Amino acid sequence: MSALFRRRRDAVVNGSGATGPARVDARTKNLTKRLQPGDVAVIDHEDIDRVSAEALVACRPAAVLNAARSTSGRYPNLGPEILLEAGIPLVDDLGPAVMSLRDGQPVIVEGAEVRVSDALVAEGTVQDAATIEANMAAAREGLSAQLEAFAANTMDYVQREKDVLLDGIGAPKLRTKLEGRHVLVVVRGYHYKEDLAMLRSYIREYRPLLLGVDGGADAIVEAGYKPDLIVGDMDSVSDQTLRSGAEIVVHAYRNGRAPGQKRVEDLGVEHVVFPATGTSEDVAMLIADDSGAELIVAVGTHNTLIEFLDKGRSGMASTFLTRLRVGSKLIDAKGVSQLYRTRISTWQLVLLALAGLLALFVALAATNVGQTIFGLSGAWLDDLVNFFRSLVGLAPSAPTT
Repeated sequence: MSALFRRRRDAVVNGSGATGPARVDARTKNLTKRLQPGDVAVIDHEDIDRVSAEALVACRPAAVLNAARSTSGRYPNLGPEILLEAGIPLVDDLGPAVMSLRDGQPVIVEGAEVRVSDALVAEGTVQDAATIEANMAAAREGLSAQLEAFAANTMDYVQREKDVLLDGIGAPKLRTKLEGRHVLVVVRGYHYKEDLAMLRSYIREYRPLLLGVDGGADAIVEAGYKPDLIVGDMDSVSDQTLRSGAEIVVHAYRNGRAPGQKRVEDLGVEHVVFPATGTSEDVAMLIADDSGAELIVAVGTHNTLIEFLDKGRSGMASTFLTRLRVGSKLIDAKGVSQLYRTRISTWQLVLLALAGLLALFVALAATNVGQTIFGLSGAWLDDLVNFFRSLVGLAPSAPTT
């Protein structure tokens, strides 16, 4: 038995081996748009966050190869653990060489090694339960440093953007009227699908304006609705949704540069370019607030320390302070699906229905009208039984008294 064959056999046995066509993209959210089951995902993503990991799991790749460290130790990110629980091999810290793989090129993952035919391309670290647990323990120890950095970043943001926090951003002129309306802001974040499903009755009753933040607009469409407003840098929303008739606000940097403007211009979609600080998620909430929305309901947005860290420290302060700015108008729908998940089984529903019918029969039997109905029903049942008895040559049965 050759050494190469043994390596490949052992890699398959220990769960770290895989083969398939490489799909290469440094940005995970771009890669997941074209990643197919059985492909080998090749990314350059330090600190794989929860949303990215869940998007990868949904694509069911044969393996994930990461040029960077999947957990750097900066904070306890959940991405590697999610991939492990889904049974997807993860090899990280492979270095820039793995990004040189051509898209669609067949690759072989043998433990920590990545090969094309018999040629070694890169070698990294296989992530398993033990390594992930050790990385998470080390990362938790570093949280205090992240809290200090968060505080410093927040103070810097306050100094630079105090006018925004005190006076608002000055909402752009929109044809969509938000004043006095409920606005449902959808971000493609944690539990967005489940929470959108749980909000169906709210959407049906209150008919809020539906505002999608980049890919959140696609989430609205997938849920069976049509977005009224799309805000973002337009890097993760589909062309079809951009052409859906929703009003488009392209989020630009403070200096006026708008990377997403060319895309909407090429699509021939009417739009407004709006320079503002912070993330697109923050800008969407501030536009709703400044435009006079009565209530802002957020789906998939960020509100915990780990979620802020998932975004990257540069985006943490603006999100934190935006929530303070919007104040009591904001209701976070995150976790609604978890809170109200039904625990009633089918047989319990059947028993409940039978109990209701029994109570109805008892109530009818206590009234003259009910007794008359039961008497007529008994006579009808007698006629039906005698009809079938006559078909088989039997004598009629005695009438029910």
